[in-house]
Amino acid sequence: MAAAAAASGAAESIVVVHNVAKRHNVGTLARSATAFGVAEVVVVGRRDVSAFGSHGSTSHLRFRHFTTLATACAYLKDERGCDICGVEITDDALPVTAHPFRRSTAFLFGNEGTGLSQKECEVCDFFVYIPQYGGGTASLNVTVAASIVLHHFGVWAGFPERGREGNKFVVADKPHGQSRGLYCSDSIEDVIEERKTRRENACDIFEENGSSHTQESNGLDTMFTD
Repeated sequence: MAAAAAASGAAESIVVVHNVAKRHNVGTLARSATAFGVAEVVVVGRRDVSAFGSHGSTSHLRFRHFTTLATACAYLKDERGCDICGVEITDDALPVTAHPFRRSTAFLFGNEGTGLSQKECEVCDFFVYIPQYGGGTASLNVTVAASIVLHHFGVWAGFPERGREGNKFVVADKPHGQSRGLYCSDSIEDVIEERKTRRENACDIFEENGSSHTQESNGLDTMFTD
C-alpha cells in the first residue's frame, strides 16, 4: 500500500488545529508542517491564531477554516478522502514507527494539558503514539510530537527529499498571486454561526491558556476571509 500511494502521489497529510491551548504553538506547528510536506492546515473554531514562530512558513501553506469539528471532519472525509488519525496514547494506539497508514491522513493533535477530548477521539479512525525510551517526562510538546509524526508519514508516503544548499535546505520562492480566498471557503452560514459561537465564548480554543483577547498576535487572521 505504501509503494502504491507513493507511486500515485495520492497520499497527503493534513494537520487539524483544534483546541490548542498555547497560541504560539500554531506558528511552530505551521513551520513543521511546511518542513514535512503537509498539504493543508485545517483550523477549527476561532480564526485569530498566531503565526509567531512560523519563520515565514505560513506563506507556503494552505489554510482552511471550519466553525465546528463536525463540519471539518465531513470535509476531510467526503472531499479529501482522508483517514483521521488521533495522536494520543490510547489502549488501541499503534506506534508511529510501524507506519500504520493507508492513504491520505489528517492528524489531530491533543490539547497540551489534557490530550484529545472524548469528542475528538470519537471522530478518529485510528490512533498513533510516539514511543519514548527515557523516563524523565510523561509526554512531548505538541509541536515536537507533530514533527515526529509528520516526518514518519512523509517517510511512509515516499515524499521526495528537499534539496540542500550548504547546511540548510533550499527554501522555495513564496507563491505569487495567491488570493486570500485560497485559505478559506466558508459559506455565509458558517460565518454567521462562527460569529454567534464567538459571542457565546463556546469555541475559544485558547480559553484554557487564560487569554480570549482577539487583538493579541493574530498573525494568521488575515489568511481567512468572510
